[in-house]
Amino acid sequence: MHEKSKEIAAYNSVLINKIDDFIKEKFKEYGYKDINPSNASVLCIVCRNGGKVKIGEIYDSLLKQKSTITESIKKLVKKGYLKKVKCTKDKRVTYVVVTEKAKIFQKDFNKISEELSNIIFEGFDKEEREILNDLIVRAINNFNKKELQS
Repeated sequence: MHEKSKEIAAYNSVLINKIDDFIKEKFKEYGYKDINPSNASVLCIVCRNGGKVKIGEIYDSLLKQKSTITESIKKLVKKGYLKKVKCTKDKRVTYVVVTEKAKIFQKDFNKISEELSNIIFEGFDKEEREILNDLIVRAINNFNKKELQS
C-alpha cells in the first residue's frame, strides 16, 4: 500500500476540523450563535427537500446515529428553526417543517457553503473536483457495504 494511502484518516481529520472551524467562524460572523454545523446539516436536508420532510428521510440522508439526529431536531425545534407536524393520513409519520427563521438561515448558509467550496477547491479544475467527490463517495460506500455485511 502506498504511504500516502495510509495517512488518509489523518488527512481527513485535518480537513474535517478545518471545515468545522470555518463554518463555526462564519456562523458567528452572520450572527448564528445558536446553531452548530451538525444541526445545520439536519436543517439543510429539510430545506433541500422543499422545507418539509419525514424524520425517517433525514435518518436515511445523514450518516449519523439516529439519536444524534433526533437531538439535533429537538434543538432546532426549540430554537425556532423547525416545527414538527404529524401526518394527517398516517399518525405514525412525523414531518419536520422549516420556519421563516430557517429560510433566512438557509440563504446565509448557501453563501457560506459557496465560500467554503471556493476555498476547498481553489486551484482544482472541474474534472479534479468531480474526481475528488467521486472518490470520497466511493470510500463512504465501502464502509456502507461493510456495515451491511455485519
